[in-house]
Amino acid sequence: MNIVLLSGGSGKRLWPLSNDVRSKQFIKIFRQEDGSYESMVQRIYRQIKRADADADVTIATSKSQVSAIHNQLGEGVGISVEPCRRDTFPAIALASAYLVDVKNVDPEDAVVVCPVDPYVEDAYFETLKELSEQARKGEDNLVLIGIEPTYPSEKYGYIIPETAGKTAKVRSFKEKPSADAAKEYIAQGALWNSGVFAYKLKYMMDIAHRLIDFTDYYDLFARYAGLTKISFDYAVVEKEDKILVQRFAGQWKDLGTWNTLTEAMEENVIGKGELNDKCSGVHIINEMDVPVLAMGLHDVVISASPEGILVSDKGQSSYIKPFVDQFEQQIMFAEKSWGSFKVIDVETESLTIKVTLNPGHSMNYHSHRNRDEVWVVISGEGKTVIEGRERKIGIGDVISMSAGRRHTVFAKTELKMIEVQLGRDITVQDKEKFELKKSKRAGNRKSRQSVLQ
Repeated sequence: MNIVLLSGGSGKRLWPLSNDVRSKQFIKIFRQEDGSYESMVQRIYRQIKRADADADVTIATSKSQVSAIHNQLGEGVGISVEPCRRDTFPAIALASAYLVDVKNVDPEDAVVVCPVDPYVEDAYFETLKELSEQARKGEDNLVLIGIEPTYPSEKYGYIIPETAGKTAKVRSFKEKPSADAAKEYIAQGALWNSGVFAYKLKYMMDIAHRLIDFTDYYDLFARYAGLTKISFDYAVVEKEDKILVQRFAGQWKDLGTWNTLTEAMEENVIGKGELNDKCSGVHIINEMDVPVLAMGLHDVVISASPEGILVSDKGQSSYIKPFVDQFEQQIMFAEKSWGSFKVIDVETESLTIKVTLNPGHSMNYHSHRNRDEVWVVISGEGKTVIEGRERKIGIGDVISMSAGRRHTVFAKTELKMIEVQLGRDITVQDKEKFELKKSKRAGNRKSRQSVLQ
């Protein structure tokens, strides 16, 4: 089974835990049996592999999310990187070309496209396999999943099938309706449009070449910034007559807001937090090292991170975006392919960060024009390379780099450091990358990979 997961979004609806770098699908809130937590993207990837161990998964995403994907899923997952945002049709066309021209997938094979962030049970992925098989037959050009509605929602589009069978021809589509219109649609047997569909690769490539002037994946990638922004629904679905829909009556939730996200949480408190016995329907998600206490509250979500604190009635949390747009946001936490960083102090001429490098990984070999840096190792072992000279490092070591000096660090074990940046003009743009001689990097394959920052 070939699956393309669409991973986008600005992350603003789940502020302050999400941002342009760490969108909602990377927030770790789902508790596992061993007591650790996993994110939406980790959960859906695990479920796909459990349903089909040989499934070929490709994630269509922006450059800013590549490091987080590698951090959470490893280096083996396929990634179709969008140079910029151009809506779902260009993203799907690019991912399809990536499968054909980079991964050499047979154009006669079927591809299933779905969002990266639905909260679903394992039966959902059995339906994806059925969807793939149906698309492979080629009897219809598109095969969709329709969700049996549980209430007349105004948040979803609707699919009206011709019959009540498990698989049926699509009669029509309806945009997000009023509550009254949704009741009428449901009375006609309508299904929620889940945004999941399958097609033969050849079908999609034919449409892509008809609507976009390009030769192959590499040419399309180069032209991507000039493409028209258009959704897959407008470009393809609304113009297609041969469409089937398969019903799915199992658990399915769109976790797009704090209100819906907390419905999927198995516990009321993640992180340091306490509720007194007068609270009801209250959830605390705390990424800070300070405790949060809630008393006598009802139907409230409290979320705390280095980027801010949200205290909101759950219903009102759906309207957060205009307020977040007013904030001048600085990324205070991010996962990278090599590990993660958390900003712990910001001053006029200094920035203090806690850096964690995963075992066997490293930063780029780089320098800064306008700032000095000091690293203090607080746990783990590794080595630094400064201007080509290697040095082993461990707990308590202090490493200083003046502006202009080329440097990197390699982690032998998990390596944690406090990094202090010193200068009058500290910006993420002040970074120049260099190649490090192979002799200095032998035995560390992962360090030779380019790190996107």
